[in-house]
Amino acid sequence: MRAIHQPKTKAERRHRRHVRIRRKIRGTAERPRLAVFRSSKHVFAQIIDDDKGHTIVGVSDQAKGVKSEKSGKVAASFAVGKLLGELAVAAGVKKVVFDRGGYPYHGRVKGLADGARKGGLEF
Repeated sequence: MRAIHQPKTKAERRHRRHVRIRRKIRGTAERPRLAVFRSSKHVFAQIIDDDKGHTIVGVSDQAKGVKSEKSGKVAASFAVGKLLGELAVAAGVKKVVFDRGGYPYHGRVKGLADGARKGGLEF
């Protein structure tokens, strides 16, 4: 690829990775998609049924009920994942497809996935 066609910013590169991932990943009623968005300060996660275009459960680190035992962003992400898993199991969702949103599976994204597994979700 010529230099003129390369994405210019970090956000554009992440967006292109996200689009590439979304070509392969799709949430259904039986196995919805767990989508992650990570900003510089916060983390957000949703469980989405793409067939209906409906969000089943959504949690962020700013939501009530998110309690982390340690301080820091990774611990907050783990708490978000755990709460998301518990709410999803209560809503009748056991299995999900993980959509990391173009982010590397490391740090906060990995912490959220581990918390969701601990909360009762199966990937």
